[in-house]
Amino acid sequence: MNNKMNFRLILVIAFAFILCNCGSNKRDSLEVNITNGLINAKLYLPDADTGYYRGVRFDWSGLIASLDYAGHTYIDQWFDKYDPYVHESVLGPMQEFESIDFNSTAVGNPFLKVGVGILTRIDERNYSISKYYTPVDLGKWDVKTGKNFVEFTQILESQIGYSYVYTKTVTLTKGKPELKMTHSLKNTGKKTISTDVYNHNFFIIDNELAGPNIQTVFNFNPVGTGRGLGDIVEFQGNKLVYLQELTRGDVMIQSINGYGPTPDDYEFRLENLKTKTGIRVQCDRPLSRLRYWSRNTTYCPEPYIAVFAEPGKEFTWEYTYTFYTW
Repeated sequence: MNNKMNFRLILVIAFAFILCNCGSNKRDSLEVNITNGLINAKLYLPDADTGYYRGVRFDWSGLIASLDYAGHTYIDQWFDKYDPYVHESVLGPMQEFESIDFNSTAVGNPFLKVGVGILTRIDERNYSISKYYTPVDLGKWDVKTGKNFVEFTQILESQIGYSYVYTKTVTLTKGKPELKMTHSLKNTGKKTISTDVYNHNFFIIDNELAGPNIQTVFNFNPVGTGRGLGDIVEFQGNKLVYLQELTRGDVMIQSINGYGPTPDDYEFRLENLKTKTGIRVQCDRPLSRLRYWSRNTTYCPEPYIAVFAEPGKEFTWEYTYTFYTW
């Protein structure tokens, strides 16, 4: 083999190596692992082309793919079929902002979903969480990472009066079995942003299915009505317990009441009695609504808070997740 052929071969190998590395870097850039020495977590990152979740229901930031502490697991895939554009293809403590201006928007015109972007109303029917509303502007996402944190920032500058800078930081607290989610919504537009946001909390502790080994403990004595209440689950004092295993269908308690007007009642514990493992969830804002939803593979308290930011103003809130065993 002459020198010219050797040189060409070296060029081909070098080019192939570069392509392989570029490809792997692109894949690696869509997920990140963080740890504080006690908790290990993997997060998926937002990307309109190749992100794990590209639906239009949930906030694109802070999607936790897995989390473990003290030999126990708290997050796993709970749904059967994965599709990045389907609203259910999410895991962990996922948030959804209620749509803004949907009811007053004509078909074919835009409305706002914070954390997603500007979407198009596609028909005359009421808003549906399961529909894919065509995106108009998904804003620009920026991500910063460290050993124990990921910071997500979405910048949206729309032509319909709504613009904002939305920042969410997921941090594993040093020296504690604790995860914090801090949020900032800065209104840089001309219209007031007024909506509710809730955290769906798709947990599955140690892969335990919904049943008598799972309970939710509230900071107050809850009352409510809904599907499955009385035969599948019931309130016992300040607890929501399963009377039997949930083998098919779902539980949907649309409205839970009994909480007060301060952040003290935005606190609940989700526990696996079989493996003696739990999660305490708190927020520094008061509840505006509370629901509970469950399939056999996940159990989800859904606490809401009210979000309000006038033009030029900033609204902040923080969730704290404490993981424990006994």
